[in-house]
Amino acid sequence: MKHNQSNIKKAKKYLDSNNCIGIPTETVYGLAGNAYSDIAVKKIFNLKKRPKNNPLIVHYYNLSELKKDCVLNKDFFLLYKKFCPGPLTFVLKLKKNSKISKIVTNNKKILAVRFPKQGLFKKLIKNLGYPLAAPSANISNKLSSVKASDVKEEFGNKIKFVLDGGKCKVGIESTIISLVKKPEILRLGGLENSKIKKVLNKPIIININPNKKNAPGQSKLHYSPGIPLRMNAKKLKKDEAFVVLKKKNIMNKDYFYLSKKGNLNEATKNLYSTLRKIKKKGYKSIAVEKIKSVGLGQSINDRLNRASKF
Repeated sequence: MKHNQSNIKKAKKYLDSNNCIGIPTETVYGLAGNAYSDIAVKKIFNLKKRPKNNPLIVHYYNLSELKKDCVLNKDFFLLYKKFCPGPLTFVLKLKKNSKISKIVTNNKKILAVRFPKQGLFKKLIKNLGYPLAAPSANISNKLSSVKASDVKEEFGNKIKFVLDGGKCKVGIESTIISLVKKPEILRLGGLENSKIKKVLNKPIIININPNKKNAPGQSKLHYSPGIPLRMNAKKLKKDEAFVVLKKKNIMNKDYFYLSKKGNLNEATKNLYSTLRKIKKKGYKSIAVEKIKSVGLGQSINDRLNRASKF
């Protein structure tokens, strides 16, 4: 406990000085900086080698802080009450007097916001006095980090500090819904669309591949382990790793299982760490068996499909 408190103080010190640090959330690790500071936000974009037209998600501790920056509506409050804190990001109208750095939004009048559930993150942000811009802690289009060691692997000594919160419980990025007009899913993620639809009790548009980026995670190539990946595979090729949803009674060093019993929550949690492990072992390519696009299977397939564009 004392160790955690000491690390939170250290993290705050770096953030207050407009530095970027690695932080844990329940989805994936974030590369965080003061969302009100142009200096900090520029550092995030530069470190990630992120295109300027790809907006950032800003993370808040509570509603009173968010109300200073965004316009909230009935749909927001319904979803907030049910799912927050948690793996759901909202795209909302930005208030004219908001202090959010214009670099965060690429000068747009909308903002993506989230309330993370992870304990250390909540303790950190509670005492900051400003929200945190925090995209995934990885080089753009590469695999997201789900452990502190992944972040260090990605950035080395280019970032000052990583707050270690263990392995992320969800394992992929948040689901993003725009509430600027009609409800519109902009990114599939750690919260199933069906659960959102049930709460809102109205049709939801799915728009995850738009011509213009309105949210993170919409690039055609994304989440790549850095080697070719093919989906819906039935047979292995030479020097290829085989990613399988459910553990089988097959003794083969080239098989990598996402879950013991085919549980999609477990598979989602293990997806990025499995792909990273395969790359480290020196495989030339990855084959993935067919995974049904049901529930979180949709989000898994979305990540794999974008990774396959390598």
